[in-house]
Amino acid sequence: MASVSSFIFITMKITTRQMTLNDAVAVTALSHQLGYPLSIEETSQNIKNVINHEDRTAFVAEYNDKIVGWINASQSVMIEVMPYCEINGLVVDEDFHGEGIGKLLIERIKQWAKKKGNNKLSLRCNVKRIEAHKFYSHLGFRDMKKQTNFVLEI
Repeated sequence: MASVSSFIFITMKITTRQMTLNDAVAVTALSHQLGYPLSIEETSQNIKNVINHEDRTAFVAEYNDKIVGWINASQSVMIEVMPYCEINGLVVDEDFHGEGIGKLLIERIKQWAKKKGNNKLSLRCNVKRIEAHKFYSHLGFRDMKKQTNFVLEI
């Protein structure tokens, strides 16, 4: 007699919402996972600057009241190209990779960008983050060019 296997599929209930100043501790901890060493106070100031600017936005993803990811974006206006939106940061808790959280957060940014009248969304990704490159390609992002990032301390 053939055995019957049953599978249980658990779907995570992830919600997204606008980021608030109250999220600074969790956002800081997630940022540390990617090697960004800002303090909670510095992160709080950055969140305040983002959420109080009409051409910037940020969202968090929550699972069981725990922040498991965040994203922020801005509208870019330059002389030489039409305005577009750029994802400035995206972090998903390393324990939640592969659960669709990054895709969900990007969808929120796409909605925001369309409301702002944009038809293009871009992002930059460190060359060493190979898995992130695969993720973005899977979502339809195209690798447009390689750059060198120059910085001048002032």
